[in-house]
Amino acid sequence: MPGQRWYTPYLFALPALALFGVFFVWPALTAIQLSFMEYDVVSPPEFVGLDNFVKMVGDSTFWTATLNSVLFLIGLFPLLVVAPLLLAVLVNQKLPGIRTFRMLYYLPVVTSMVAVAVAWEYVFHQQGVLNWILTGAGLLDQPIQYLLDPFWALPALILVEGWKSMGFYMMIYLAGLQTIDSSLYEAARVDGASAWQRLWRITVPLMIPYIAVAITMEMLDAMQAFTSVYVMTRGGPQDATLTLGYYIWSAGFEHYAMGYASAVGLVLWVVMIAMAMLNYRITKGRS
Repeated sequence: MPGQRWYTPYLFALPALALFGVFFVWPALTAIQLSFMEYDVVSPPEFVGLDNFVKMVGDSTFWTATLNSVLFLIGLFPLLVVAPLLLAVLVNQKLPGIRTFRMLYYLPVVTSMVAVAVAWEYVFHQQGVLNWILTGAGLLDQPIQYLLDPFWALPALILVEGWKSMGFYMMIYLAGLQTIDSSLYEAARVDGASAWQRLWRITVPLMIPYIAVAITMEMLDAMQAFTSVYVMTRGGPQDATLTLGYYIWSAGFEHYAMGYASAVGLVLWVVMIAMAMLNYRITKGRS
């Protein structure tokens, strides 16, 4: 336009870019710098080269946290990628009360994770609701201390994380379902396709871009799981729920090994980027 200077759009974007630089770029660069240093908050940072990364390779606790994060990722897959798609198909139907159901199912998403974790602690308590139901139904001989049992603690946290976030992923799928032309389903019904065939042959192929988004977000959420671990188990029992997200926090703020924590965080960051890119390459050709 006449009289418009080339830098005018950048002036409008400047506040957002400034916030992005202060709260993301600068902390990220600082963390990368600290990953090559030994820093305990009190003493000045000391350059140690690759020592933090060498220490990481030989740290059995780091590998335990990595394994738990991978198990977290695998456990969340059916809860945040598969189940929300089926729920989205359900709530996309014109059924009585379906809008109320959508609202109620989305409610955990907007609830604080701390509040959700505290509530679920009572559910998993030895005298909690879950044990009361299972023992009353005769499925258990005696109550289980789920959060104190190394076998049950991690599945319990996966269930909590999945329950809280499932509604969010359902809404992603719902947005995708509403872009599909209903005439495709009508033609399939005329040809005698069953509900399962319509889901597998029409819905899933057309939803590949949305499934790719859900998988990427699920991987990132699983690898960074922290709040539920912090509130419910603190990484225990016996490191059974120690995730990379909690391990980084513990190294930095409990043991004051900021350099080592930054190194682990850098590795996690690289892994998450690699996983997102791999998922993009795999799903790109199918969308």
